[in-house]
Amino acid sequence: SCLQLGLERFHGVCILGFNSAEWFIADIGAILAGGFAVGIYTTNSPEACHYVAENCSANVLVVENHKQLQKILEIQDKLPHLKAIIQYGEELKEKRPNLYSWSEFMDLGKDVPDTQLREIIESQKPNQCCTLIYTSGTTGQPKGVMLSHDNLTWTASAAGRFIMLTDAKEKQELVVSYLPLSHIAAQMSDIWSAMTFGVQVFFAQPDALKGTLVDTLREVRPTAFLGVPRVWEKMEEKMKSIGAKSSALRRKVAAWAKGVGLQTNLKRMNGYSEVPMNFRLARHLVYKKVRKAIGLDRCTKCYTGAAPITRETLEFFLSLNIPVFELYGMSESSGPHTISLPHAFKLTSCGKEVTGCRTLIHKPDGDGNGEICFSGRHIFMGYLNMEEKTKEAIDEDGWLHSGDLGRHDKDGFLYITGRIKELIITAGGENIPPVPIEDAVKDAVPIISNAMLVGDKAKFLSMLLTLKCNIDVETGEPGDDLTPEAVEYCQKLGSTATKVSEIIGSKDKAVYAAIQKGISAVNEGAVSNAQKVQKWVLLEKDFSLFGGELGPTMKLKRPVVAQKYQDQIAQFYADADTPT
Repeated sequence: SCLQLGLERFHGVCILGFNSAEWFIADIGAILAGGFAVGIYTTNSPEACHYVAENCSANVLVVENHKQLQKILEIQDKLPHLKAIIQYGEELKEKRPNLYSWSEFMDLGKDVPDTQLREIIESQKPNQCCTLIYTSGTTGQPKGVMLSHDNLTWTASAAGRFIMLTDAKEKQELVVSYLPLSHIAAQMSDIWSAMTFGVQVFFAQPDALKGTLVDTLREVRPTAFLGVPRVWEKMEEKMKSIGAKSSALRRKVAAWAKGVGLQTNLKRMNGYSEVPMNFRLARHLVYKKVRKAIGLDRCTKCYTGAAPITRETLEFFLSLNIPVFELYGMSESSGPHTISLPHAFKLTSCGKEVTGCRTLIHKPDGDGNGEICFSGRHIFMGYLNMEEKTKEAIDEDGWLHSGDLGRHDKDGFLYITGRIKELIITAGGENIPPVPIEDAVKDAVPIISNAMLVGDKAKFLSMLLTLKCNIDVETGEPGDDLTPEAVEYCQKLGSTATKVSEIIGSKDKAVYAAIQKGISAVNEGAVSNAQKVQKWVLLEKDFSLFGGELGPTMKLKRPVVAQKYQDQIAQFYADADTPT
């Protein structure tokens, strides 16, 4: 059908919609027909869609529904290569030239002889590009990461073997597809590894990340599950709020079981294998029931990746006997580079290199921290039409520079310690990685949703803080009402506040004092005076995808926040003196 529409060699087929069988079919069809498979984030604006479609010279655009179609109709005049649009998720509301329903699209290919398709498939080579992943850079326009057939097939096979996915001939694995397929993580796990090992794929509801994911998990009971940190954090919050409502006895039993779970699993992590009696009892009384409640009772492979996860969240799940394994990589490495395994895992480490992948720590400092560089068959071909950017990423020796800082421990486990780009360099020349300090503040003050450290080129560090609030399920816009857990926290402090605006408007004494107390506690543990947070401010709105402060995988877009709240940041440094 792609050929019938006139798809030309190395031209894009862009797919804009939530995960579905049609998404997979369009993606693989585009590749076999000699084009590029290109996912576009469903949250993209019409302008952002235009950038991608124009950049890959798209001949065909596949959209899910009327809402996504509208974005394309707005920009189609500016896409000279576009030949057809296909809508798969809903019936068409209107007839237009070159607009097809999915069934019409499927029928188009009937008259194209198989020999024509076979010739095109035969002419393709392993080292030719077949997929573009557009990486949302925190600055500037996205870059089209060119992945070859070999990148995809080799990585799918190597990573799947590494985490010991069982081949369907022995026992079929089950996964739920819900993370955006325009992102490498979901594409590698849901399409390529799944195809290599014959995994059965179930599709979640489009509102999965707004709360229905757990229902799907309970229905499917997957054997492997990949979540971005935000997914695990949301589960943790929900489980804690349910826990807080149960009887005193149940809370006592749960607290006991979590203590036992954490102790036993931390010992296991360090190589002790015996299973104590109290752990078996806790498994029977608590762990099994918890797993069943969230649909992970058959899941032996729970993974997290794409952004940093806090130690607190990892320990929460570990205490319930759900080890969540971290993996690390990037679009430019076809997804994974290091992966943690049940028998080789350390809390807060991203594990060890997938067999066949190599790591170099570039220019390490005294503590062994340096830039993490990768090599292997998973390294991308380059950025589409961006030779300069490609040269910045891959050096003369073929090492891919990740832009991440990290180190290996004595056992070869990789730890990520920060991003080179997000390092704050103070006026005093101190290099400060912000994430550990931000995480510590979120740990110390449970009412805080997001924290962003600022202080580049300044005399001292300050922090922007947001409070945990309810989010509009339809738009994804953060509201003014505090979450139930946040309200409960305020009550414990003796505050009657239920809204963010109430706390900020009245400078709620109890809440402000609690935040200051938490920050002072974090400062107590600071490595040096330069790493202490001297000033902070509460913002009226939480960060969100809707507001542009978070990227598609919920990564903090620091430049956007710095721009948006430049007045508040300027206020920190308006007085010449450093606060004591």
